[in-house]
Amino acid sequence: MSRVFNFSAGPSAFPEEVLVQARDEMIEWRDSGMSVMEMSHRGKFFSIIAEELEQDLRELMAIPENYKVLFLQGGATAQFSMIPQNILQGKTKACYVNTGAWSEKAIKDAGNYCEVVLSANSEASKFTTIPDVAGWAIDQDAAYLHYTSNETIHGVEFQSIPDSQGLTLVSDMSSNILSRSVDVSQFGIIYAGTQKNMGPAGVTVVIVRDDLIGHAPKTTPQVFNYADQAKNGSMLNTPATYNWYLVGLVLKWLKAQGGVAAIEQRNIAKSALLYDLIDKSSLYNNPVDVPYRSRMNVPFILKDQALDKPFLAAAEANGLFELKGHRSVGGMRASIYNAMPEAGVKALREFMAEFERTH
Repeated sequence: MSRVFNFSAGPSAFPEEVLVQARDEMIEWRDSGMSVMEMSHRGKFFSIIAEELEQDLRELMAIPENYKVLFLQGGATAQFSMIPQNILQGKTKACYVNTGAWSEKAIKDAGNYCEVVLSANSEASKFTTIPDVAGWAIDQDAAYLHYTSNETIHGVEFQSIPDSQGLTLVSDMSSNILSRSVDVSQFGIIYAGTQKNMGPAGVTVVIVRDDLIGHAPKTTPQVFNYADQAKNGSMLNTPATYNWYLVGLVLKWLKAQGGVAAIEQRNIAKSALLYDLIDKSSLYNNPVDVPYRSRMNVPFILKDQALDKPFLAAAEANGLFELKGHRSVGGMRASIYNAMPEAGVKALREFMAEFERTH
């Protein structure tokens, strides 16, 4: 079988050029005489990879100097607990915005460490919108305000940075980091798993402002302590070296595409192709409030659920894979991250139009 268009929500599609480069460098990286997988993380060759990785991310996101960039393990899920452990700074409350499944998980874990103030909640709408920021209940005694910038499962995305009313702003950007321009200086912490827009599973990027580091309780394990991780260059334990290397290749690919500003314009165009078809259709429906539709994850429901299985089977027969929606919401979902080419979105659009015509 030739390569298909992979619409998986994560782990997700890779840029084909990156896969080719990784293949070509599998046996020997540059003139090192060894594979990246064989390198000591303390050695001179891997040090080059690590330095370029951080430098490229800082350049792509214009990360200010007063922020540390960490490459950790445990996924964004580990950060749900690490964040309150590190930045409560003696306070007993933190504000959270609930806009979907990943917000709910973050809220649940944070509740083990502090009182969670629910500043806004879109559960009543089945997570199809984002409550108006003007009505958020933000407690000024809280340590920070947390929100999930893009809900992968429900397909809801913030189109701008919310006003935290002076609280330290924390955001899970796992599914839209590097897909749009972001002013890092407005945040205390940005964190993201890499398995959607940045590389393979196994690496979690944490961008944390310097003043938030060094306040974790003594009971916090070293591996969960931002200060200890920063002091050791994210190498308190042996890092996922090959995964770091692959993330680095994706960042270089992104720079070659023109950077974040250029890829954002492509993402706008790609998502518009699908939403335009869905909105004009009598078979497909997207339930998300239009101003908050995700550019990254496009969920849609067939008005006759009996057609779900035939739709998925026909899609695979046409080289369109991983379109089944999350089990909690059903229907379909097309994840169209940075690496999904416009050709893939056009192929999906054409297939959907033909499926509707024949059904």
